[in-house]
Amino acid sequence: MSREKLSFAQEVCVRGVGKAMQQAGMLWPGCRVGVAVSGGVDSFVLLQCLRLRQRIVPFHFELMALHLNPGFNPNSHEALVPWLAAHGIAGHVELTDYGLEAHSAKNLRRSACFRCAWLRRKRLFELCAQYRLTHMALGHNADDLVHTFFMNLCRNGRVAGMCMNESFFNGGLRLIRPILLMEKKVIVKAARQWRLPVWVNACPSAGNTARSDMGTTLEHMYRISKDSRRCIVNGLTRWQLQKDMTQADSSAQPVVPDTR
Repeated sequence: MSREKLSFAQEVCVRGVGKAMQQAGMLWPGCRVGVAVSGGVDSFVLLQCLRLRQRIVPFHFELMALHLNPGFNPNSHEALVPWLAAHGIAGHVELTDYGLEAHSAKNLRRSACFRCAWLRRKRLFELCAQYRLTHMALGHNADDLVHTFFMNLCRNGRVAGMCMNESFFNGGLRLIRPILLMEKKVIVKAARQWRLPVWVNACPSAGNTARSDMGTTLEHMYRISKDSRRCIVNGLTRWQLQKDMTQADSSAQPVVPDTR
């Protein structure tokens, strides 16, 4: 099968996923990967890149898209179903009230974001068990890694990032983050060039969270010098990758080289 011609941004994304898959030991022959698709650029580019990687890696793995509509706009995911059908990707699309519940009077103990994320993660784990998936892929990128690192450091006094390859349920499920090495700006450009049917986040808390506040703080830090942003992103992605490569070296699962 011939490979479609890719732009520079698209090539960076596809190669970045390949690097993460190989060096963090994410996949092996026969994997069944559920991709958590929110509808934003990150998860959609992740799904697209994994679809393209299926044609490149020297072994077979399966993909399934998992979408949980939080309930703010019941029709927001309408473009997803035909896109999946056009590309031959299995999917589970479910309308929930998780976002509505998280923003209601029922949720008094936790923040709306925490409650919504907890409900979604719980349901995604249930779906992975239901469909006998071996992996769940999340669309966290390099910017998310930087935000998480500094939130852990400033709020919890912990030096911790976001693992690229985690084991759950005694090894019954692997949680992977294949685009963790890529910056948001490249992902956005690639999504636009692929014309992926992303949609606007209808959550009333979007842009008004602790994570977005940390993003604002980091923008000030990036102004220290013209290279501050590049140095922080590159330094933390190298640090996280090294941690995950060390973990992959001690894993019992086989790591199949990428031939690209």
